Amino acid sequence: MAQLDEWCDEAALVHWVQDAEEPPSRVQAHRRLQTEGRRSTVSCPWEGHRRFEIREPRTSAGVAFK
Repeated sequence: MAQLDEWCDEAALVHWVQDAEEPPSRVQAHRRLQTEGRRSTVSCPWEGHRRFEIREPRTSAGVAFK
């Protein structure tokens, strides 16, 4: 992902070890990213990236997960 900082205006990451074999839900991943994550460097960040605003996950129909 050498060009990630050029392609994106926002990027974040979080690392954790999980005992369960199934991946976390979108809601769990979002919550964890907000509380333990960090911004990744991008060349042209949007203002929300600077404030570390992470939008809540949405379905393909645009409906927010709860």
